[in-house]
Amino acid sequence: MRDPAWADRGQMLQFDLDDAPRPPACVALSRMGSVRVTGGACSVWMAVRGHLWIDCKEGRFRLRRGEWMVFERDSHPVLQSSEQGLGLGLLLTAHDLQALEQLSDEILYPGRGRFGSRDRRVAMRLWRTAKESGESEALRPILLHMARAQRDLAERVQLCPGRSRSRKRQVFGRMQRARLYLEGHSDRVVRIGELADMTNFSSWYFSKAFQSLYDESPQALSARLRLERAADLLRTTQMTVSEVAASCGFDNCCSFARAFRARFGTSATRYRAIGPRSAA
Repeated sequence: MRDPAWADRGQMLQFDLDDAPRPPACVALSRMGSVRVTGGACSVWMAVRGHLWIDCKEGRFRLRRGEWMVFERDSHPVLQSSEQGLGLGLLLTAHDLQALEQLSDEILYPGRGRFGSRDRRVAMRLWRTAKESGESEALRPILLHMARAQRDLAERVQLCPGRSRSRKRQVFGRMQRARLYLEGHSDRVVRIGELADMTNFSSWYFSKAFQSLYDESPQALSARLRLERAADLLRTTQMTVSEVAASCGFDNCCSFARAFRARFGTSATRYRAIGPRSAA
């Protein structure tokens, strides 16, 4: 009998967290299984084995083993595991997040990161415990674990404009989503206007707040992410240099060559031939 909260062997599961009764909080996908999520407050995902492909309003992502990602309610993520992949997820309501805030004065923000091997094992154990229990209270330990994983992010909240802590948290959540948008669209140049529209801020306000939060302008981060994507494609694919340049949003090979050499200290061709460590 198939687990209704586990998408396995190509199965597709859809969850609307605004439906009643509430869907299961702990879900999983494996071996080309896929999951679509709408509604609710947010969802949390971790790649345990292989990798997960993700399509959402913030763009396209690949989660490798040990990496985690948090989405807001209107991100509407669609996830698919690789052929040998395994991913674990938490589907959270506003009540779940309110309980976390009341318990520890912490909340979850949109973003991504990586667990070390020990923290990954702890997260898997807490997820299994919560799934077996089926009670909302059993979610609290793993939510606390995720909040600790986001501690570096939470420390930046105080840098956000706003008089109250709730306003600062709101601004930071929007900025984090904009940062994800840049990561999810590292195949092209992203305009400031797109990010301003997403966050409901003016372009001037957005740019100033983003710079103060991340010590990097949106344009600089976009350029860096596009070059990092190019480096990854050079390492992991057989695409030509011109194909890599086009897939990372560069108009021509000359501009790509200049930008790549400035970032990595060597040409793209040599980088591919000798590897990133030798190139450095």
